[in-house]
Amino acid sequence: MTSIELSQFAQRYAKAWCSQNPEKVAAFFAERGSISINNGPPAVGRVAIAKEAQAFMTTFPDMVVTMDKVARDEEGTKFHWTLTGTNTGPGGTGKRVRISGYELWKIDNDGLIAESKGHFDSADYDRQLKHGVDVGRGD
Repeated sequence: MTSIELSQFAQRYAKAWCSQNPEKVAAFFAERGSISINNGPPAVGRVAIAKEAQAFMTTFPDMVVTMDKVARDEEGTKFHWTLTGTNTGPGGTGKRVRISGYELWKIDNDGLIAESKGHFDSADYDRQLKHGVDVGRGD
């Protein structure tokens, strides 16, 4: 995949996360692809990946995921993103969240994600769920 193709793929992937349609996210993965978040157990296969996407979509009905950049380095292909949304899903706090992170991708020969390892600051995420994005870190 060329750099331009990779960038276009990543932009479409971010758009899929904004769609409130978890199957659109899962379609970017190989049939037996996987995603894990912050070293958690991997969700393997498109059905399991769609469930992971649905969890975020339910938590943040107004979720917007933007691509900050996509780059290749010694670790592999990294999709850097920012998620913004309001936690108004079932049991939500009503607080606004803005969190950035990245996914380390392994792309298969068909140009699909074979493996994604997602990373973000979970302590900051938890703080924002409770207090919102605009509250300082001195709490």
